[in-house]
Amino acid sequence: MSQIPEIEFEQDDFDFTTIDEELVVDERCQQILKHFYLFLQQQGMTPEEASDLAFSADLYLRDYLIDFGRQNIVRPKPGIVTTFAGSWFITHTLDPELALLERHLTALSELYRFMRRQHLISAYELAFLLNEAGHLDFFRQRIDSFLNLTGDGFAAWDAACPATL
Repeated sequence: MSQIPEIEFEQDDFDFTTIDEELVVDERCQQILKHFYLFLQQQGMTPEEASDLAFSADLYLRDYLIDFGRQNIVRPKPGIVTTFAGSWFITHTLDPELALLERHLTALSELYRFMRRQHLISAYELAFLLNEAGHLDFFRQRIDSFLNLTGDGFAAWDAACPATL
């Protein structure tokens, strides 16, 4: 298999304020995801395995970071994975379960490793992102407590880990 070319974007290429700029950023995200998909196959994954991870990474990048969070994908903030996994995923999934969340966390961990290889994020950023993705006990507790909410308990549950930073 041929070498995947390096992605040549600058951090500012993922800033947006208008809908037109957001559409351009969305296209750039799609390019990164295509490169990510090919890279995963180069690393030995089957097309199906690579597709599953790229699909999960797409949900995180385009639905959570861009559409919901309005964030630059190559300027990750500490806490972003925690808010995704500990709140947004849970409240935006019909039947949140840890196994599905683990697949998403694996995908975004691999995506961030890929983005580091492409020099889109720093080693420091990769370290805190991977650290956050490893907090499975916390995410399990968040899912369990969400599924057991009664009455007006959502406000307190949400306040403990809001979906945005």
